[in-house]
Amino acid sequence: MIEKSFAKINLGLSVFEQREDSFHNIDTIFLEIDFYDTIEIVPSDKFLITTNNANIPKESNIITRVYSFYKNNFDNIVDDYHITINKKIPIGGGLGGGSSNAACILKVLNKLWNLGLDKKELETIAINFGADVPFFIDGGCQRGRGVGEQLEPINMDFLKGKGIALITPNISISTPWAYGEIKKTLQVSDKDNNLHAPQTIEELELFENDFEKVVLSAYPEIGKIKALLISSGAYFASLSGSGSTVYGIYDEESTLDSFLEGSFIYPTVKSFLKK
Repeated sequence: MIEKSFAKINLGLSVFEQREDSFHNIDTIFLEIDFYDTIEIVPSDKFLITTNNANIPKESNIITRVYSFYKNNFDNIVDDYHITINKKIPIGGGLGGGSSNAACILKVLNKLWNLGLDKKELETIAINFGADVPFFIDGGCQRGRGVGEQLEPINMDFLKGKGIALITPNISISTPWAYGEIKKTLQVSDKDNNLHAPQTIEELELFENDFEKVVLSAYPEIGKIKALLISSGAYFASLSGSGSTVYGIYDEESTLDSFLEGSFIYPTVKSFLKK
């Protein structure tokens, strides 16, 4: 069995007050895109995990944690599997690759082991593995509040068919570092916690990612990438999550194709919303 584990981008990301559990409340729109890792799951006499990325630890990997959670919390699980992750989504790029992998395995093992968990039950389990993981249980286009786990499906059909360029420099940004930096200057008293789903591409200009304030300051080349996307004809460009990937949304696919005909020193991917 081979499953696709899709990436996401964030349309806008507002950071609010720190909670008692040390996390921050946020408001964002998650968009699942057609860029993915592949995960192969085959029967085995014991649990094994392999990957094409040497930077992924075997024993503390998020998939290993999901696997162990099921084994430790559900009775009569006897079958084991060899799981192979073929990574394409960059680590530390703000595209949710690890979270997507975790959600993918949560769903696959639920079926293979006949656990009978529904979507809401899977989302409740998913938050144990990361704030973005619940989104990937259903994917699509959703508004995320709380730490990202309070999800509301939204209609973003106007973006279907719009080209998306993803540029990821050789920079891995730690999410805890990004939150630590943003906390130093965070002012929430006058922030509008009322993010609305846009209905036209023109409304994208109203969206901002709070992490850009600290990430672009610490890593000027990321700001240059955003400027490059805008100058190439992207209608909107933004950091995804806490970075380091910057994406550009193009009103015309031909404009994106013209941009991609150039040569780049950074990995660059063409994508669309996931169908």
